Amino acid sequence: MEPIILSVDQVFATAPENEILSLKEDVKKHINALYQKTGKGNDYLGWVDLPTRTSDHLLKEIQDAANALREKIEVLVVIGIGGSYLGAKSVIDILSHNFNALLPDRKKPIILYAGQNIGEDYLFELLEVLENYDYGITIISKSGTTTEPAIAFRLLRHHLETKYGKDEAKKRIVAITDEKKGALIDLAKKEGYKTFVIPDDVGGRYSVLTPVGLFPIAVAGGDIFAIMKGAKHMMELTNAKVPFEENPAALYAAARYCLSTKGKHIEIMVNFTPRMHNFAEWWKQLYGESEGKQGKGIFPASVDFTTDLHSMGQYIQDGQRNLFETVLSVSEPRNSLAIPHENDDSDGLNFISYKPLSYVNKMAQLGTLLAHVDGGVPNILIEIPKLNENYIGQLIYMFEMACGISGYLLDVNPFDQPGVEEYKRNMFALLGKPGCEEESEKIRNRIDKMFK
Repeated sequence: MEPIILSVDQVFATAPENEILSLKEDVKKHINALYQKTGKGNDYLGWVDLPTRTSDHLLKEIQDAANALREKIEVLVVIGIGGSYLGAKSVIDILSHNFNALLPDRKKPIILYAGQNIGEDYLFELLEVLENYDYGITIISKSGTTTEPAIAFRLLRHHLETKYGKDEAKKRIVAITDEKKGALIDLAKKEGYKTFVIPDDVGGRYSVLTPVGLFPIAVAGGDIFAIMKGAKHMMELTNAKVPFEENPAALYAAARYCLSTKGKHIEIMVNFTPRMHNFAEWWKQLYGESEGKQGKGIFPASVDFTTDLHSMGQYIQDGQRNLFETVLSVSEPRNSLAIPHENDDSDGLNFISYKPLSYVNKMAQLGTLLAHVDGGVPNILIEIPKLNENYIGQLIYMFEMACGISGYLLDVNPFDQPGVEEYKRNMFALLGKPGCEEESEKIRNRIDKMFK
């Protein structure tokens, strides 16, 4: 099985090779800490050996449930926020036809999302559209009380029960939640929903290789067995026994850490295919929520090239030199489309007549990489042979392992997110949640002063 390839050659001008190699022993120590569960946040390290712990029996159960639901529906609404939907969405977008919803002979369900915002228009219009489709729901929440998905689930469950009746509605709902405790598992047991477990030792942003990601991906038609096989292969390529120079997760973590010590505090993930847009969204949560604490962390951003070369290209080329790029390069496209020849050549493109668009795109990628490196922007290059389930599984696991290493290099806990709770406390107080009365008065006074 061919692996993805990571190259840091373009980084050495900013972070010399000997400086990256000097981290070898630290990185090995941190990988051992991840496997032995001795580092910070060790209660949430179940993702480390997840590819080897996930049984074929569980994968078959997920696949069978996905097949059964798919027979009933045209649309699946995935309800979740953060890691509860970003991983699944990123993989589904990569694997799906770009215009699946518009295909007249569509064989795969349309996947829609809710609970990732509290937009009134969004949810109103979603319910409006669902009147015209047979649909089902996957609700993903550890507790069942996270505000955004809980609101969406309440609305959609009521709509589903009104449309189909309670007996049929419960056959169209799959709950992915805690095994034993929480509002959602209690409701699922009461109503008789099909359920899958979110492991206690796997945090949300590391959960895409659990039923959290695997069930929606299976409903969408993805091969979850191949995804896990790819993840298992990358697990073999990134453990502490693998030499540092051959370990892509170790090299990536060390290179970006070295770049941060040189003042490169912004990392931009770059792709050259629209399919990868939401993979970058998943990656941004993974690294932003894992590293961004105690005044530390590299700020994760993303661009879609060549589109964003016409908006952000100028800044990247010629703005502040506080950033670097991680480029996801796909070697083999899924489809082939050549540029036609025109006799009058009015647009001046006959010099690339008959060439496939993938060739033109590759030259754009190489030209951009060269220009940005010359402009003082180090590039980390990750080459992916093709976009299929095997390589997606590899890529997910590589970034997860590198993220754990990166957090430990920064001396932070990469598996908690204390800052996320602050806005919730304020919001609940402002909404008048029972038990927040005293806090509510203080916050309203502060708001009044801020907006006078």
